[in-house]
Amino acid sequence: MRPRTLDEYLGQPHLMGKGQVLRLALEAKQWHSMIFWGPPGVGKTSLARLIAEQASLPLQSLSAVMSGVKEIRQAVQQAQQYRQQQGQPTLLFIDEIHRFNTSQQDAFLPYIEDGTLVLIGATTENPSFALNSALLSRARVYVLQPLADEALRDLLRQAVEDPERGLGQRALQLDEEALQLLIQAADGDARRALNFLEQAADLASQGQIHLDSVQQVIQERLRRFDRQGEAFYDQISALHKAVRGSAPDAALYWLCRMLDGGCDPLYLARRLVRIASEDVGNADPRALTLALNAWEAQERLGQPEGELALAQAVVYLAVAPKSNAVYKAFKAAWQQVKQTPSYEVPLALRNAPTGLMQELGYGAAYRYAHDEPEAYAAGEEYFPEALAGTRYYHPVERGLEAKIAAKLAYLRQLDAAAQDQLS
Repeated sequence: MRPRTLDEYLGQPHLMGKGQVLRLALEAKQWHSMIFWGPPGVGKTSLARLIAEQASLPLQSLSAVMSGVKEIRQAVQQAQQYRQQQGQPTLLFIDEIHRFNTSQQDAFLPYIEDGTLVLIGATTENPSFALNSALLSRARVYVLQPLADEALRDLLRQAVEDPERGLGQRALQLDEEALQLLIQAADGDARRALNFLEQAADLASQGQIHLDSVQQVIQERLRRFDRQGEAFYDQISALHKAVRGSAPDAALYWLCRMLDGGCDPLYLARRLVRIASEDVGNADPRALTLALNAWEAQERLGQPEGELALAQAVVYLAVAPKSNAVYKAFKAAWQQVKQTPSYEVPLALRNAPTGLMQELGYGAAYRYAHDEPEAYAAGEEYFPEALAGTRYYHPVERGLEAKIAAKLAYLRQLDAAAQDQLS
């Protein structure tokens, strides 16, 4: 069911629709090296084949999973021979190009530069991280999206009706309910949709592909998810931002998406603990306790029982008052430690367990806070002298931190009064 012409190509209207950038380039025969970035089953290989046909160029294909230096050298040699004979480049399609290491990717650069190769690479990984900058600078990146429901609907109907490439010779009918379930289960992946259809057709009775046939095929399906890939990081980012944005319903959605995709629940538990400190902080210190308890519940109960504790933590974190004051204070303190000298601990703050240390003045001027009025040594400085008065922590006026802010403001008033007395 691969498309034979540009008009048969389904999906990617932002690239292949009439008047769109890639369609115009192909129709004008303006060939250039490209990187197709998108999830599986969205037409990356099919598009590369169409481009080769449109350009009337020979097509060579390599899989970065199966190929090495030998295969790369052979492909280049064949392309050089063709260019010497015909004066034209060869279109080299490399599937899963992100699997090639840096030196393997660099091997193509001189042949792209001298016109021996027009390179089309397909990848499911973010090219910014998966491909080296030298290769990216010589290729244009096109982002391919999961197929929309309407494109999948057209594809499945064509596959049922096409007598040459599809199931047309078997004179099958596809129920609307079965069609809708196939679209839903495919989750934007054309290859998955066709595989499910083919299996369901084998279970068809009396020329009908019914809902129950599709249900037998689709007993358990996983959404698009890659524990090491782009979808993983996109979804955990969405979960974190939904919690930070106080959107409990959206946060629950992304939690369920990741669990449905096979994410390790303990990874999610660890991230929730981080969120509790980073985004809720001292505005509601109970959030950290609840997140840790959810982590422990997941460890003790496992799946699926422990997932409810994660959901409880997600909702609590989302609706809790937010403060990143501790997070910002920690980063500021860490940065200053790295950028300033290793200042000595003030003598007053040092322990003096030996007589020599006492003679040297260790701890001599220390004021024991519990013996001071209100258990606070007003005016006492705990920083090294060079950093006296530095402030990292600025509580927000939300949740418990509003009270913390008021307390710190009062203590600074005591400090100011103590300084006035000294002066």
